[in-house]
Amino acid sequence: MGTKTKPDLGFWSLWNLSFGFFGVQIAYALQSANISRIFATLGTDPHSLSYFWILPPLAGLIIQPIVGSLSDRTWNRFGRRLPYLLFGAILAVIVMALLPNAGAFHLAISGALIFGACALMFLDLSINISMQPFKMLVGDMVNEKQKGLAYSIQSFLCNAGSVVGFIFPFVLAAIGISNVADGNKVPDTVTFSFYGGALILIACVIYTFVKVKEMPPKQYAEYHGIDNTPTDKKEKSDFISLLIKAPKVFWTVGLVQFFCWAAFMYMWTYNAGAVAEQAYGWNHTQGTQVANYQEAANWNGILFAIQAVGSVIWAAILPRFKNRRMAYSLSLLIGGIGFISTIFLHDKWLLFISYFLVGT
Repeated sequence: MGTKTKPDLGFWSLWNLSFGFFGVQIAYALQSANISRIFATLGTDPHSLSYFWILPPLAGLIIQPIVGSLSDRTWNRFGRRLPYLLFGAILAVIVMALLPNAGAFHLAISGALIFGACALMFLDLSINISMQPFKMLVGDMVNEKQKGLAYSIQSFLCNAGSVVGFIFPFVLAAIGISNVADGNKVPDTVTFSFYGGALILIACVIYTFVKVKEMPPKQYAEYHGIDNTPTDKKEKSDFISLLIKAPKVFWTVGLVQFFCWAAFMYMWTYNAGAVAEQAYGWNHTQGTQVANYQEAANWNGILFAIQAVGSVIWAAILPRFKNRRMAYSLSLLIGGIGFISTIFLHDKWLLFISYFLVGT
């Protein structure tokens, strides 16, 4: 069956495809930078935060393949991917309004932590439901010639959203919003950041939902060379078979990514407390409601934003390398140096160097 070539899309059409990603990434950045802070403030031992951070990757591991598979089979008047995008965004908005208030419902510490853990799981689940359709929309609607530009736009919006989400609490504190709270309540800087992030998320997703019109099934089949015959439908491979047949590079890159993400999980889990101890003179015996811990937690978001900026700059440099293996190896080496340097740098400004290197 012959495959028709998808038409070129204008810049703003490509922009609209991924604009909602800006809002989704703000939500993801708020989660990455503030979850440990929230649970430590609710009363968790700072050394036991990893138990709560198990939930997001578990949710992603289960939900992302399910959403991808279901959206492959979904066709209705709203589209193929867009219904999942909108549903995930609505769920994320609800959870983002509830999560930072876990300590304000007059629950015991254990009850607040359980509520927070459930909210975290649903937050990551909803973000994953919203995130996957954006990646798939580009593959569905953009021709091969324009995919590089489309993914560049998506990457820009992704990194811009990350920076906004990371610096949100710091900016609110700078304009006078309270950065400390009584009892086991989360500071207003964090709570209002989640409210603001939720509003931006739903606004961006609604914009994409309204502006983007997906292909109907017949047109999609023509552009993707799909023969909708009973024989074609039977030719499927299960997950295990796909893994067995995967090329060597899949396993090689997968192994490297395994260790990379292990490092990033440590960073997201313990970074706020580490920055507080090293750069702000905080000790865990003081508790987490003291001003220096909360100031350090805001600065942690700034450091994560520096990391995102480092990623953007390094992404612009990478195409200059002719040897991709050398470029990837150099990236890992520089990132590793960045991680190790955090042990030795105890000035909050010098830590910019470490996190810029981590961003590579």
